[in-house]
Amino acid sequence: MMGARRTTRITAKVSSNRGVFMISVAAELAEMHPQTLRMYEARGLIEPQRSPKGTRLYSQDDVDRLRRIQEMTTELGMNLAGVERVFELEDKLSRLQGKVDTLERRAQALQDEIARLEEVRREVRAEIVRYEAPSTALIPIRHVKRTG
Repeated sequence: MMGARRTTRITAKVSSNRGVFMISVAAELAEMHPQTLRMYEARGLIEPQRSPKGTRLYSQDDVDRLRRIQEMTTELGMNLAGVERVFELEDKLSRLQGKVDTLERRAQALQDEIARLEEVRREVRAEIVRYEAPSTALIPIRHVKRTG
């Protein structure tokens, strides 16, 4: 019988997407064999950064992704093709959400512009009404008596 799964997360003042772990450390953190990480990289499931000399450097985000792969394959029974599809769909969803957010910001900007134009229209209309003379005040010249 297997014991409770142990999770180790490094907490430091380092960006979670900065490559800081060599393959042996990342493999240990993800509870995998280093060769498994190499295989996942070959399949495109993980893309570690590289040092100037070509050493793989894994970030905390990479380790978290490796744990997700492990969870999907062991606990959910997915094969690697299924994991790849999940990641593809998540990426697509993220891109589409970005587009939706952009469109929502644009729609709000247009709503704000419409409201501003409506206010200008109301102000212009109020100015026209304010300076409009009543029609009875205009008397044709032929009806005006000349004195003098």
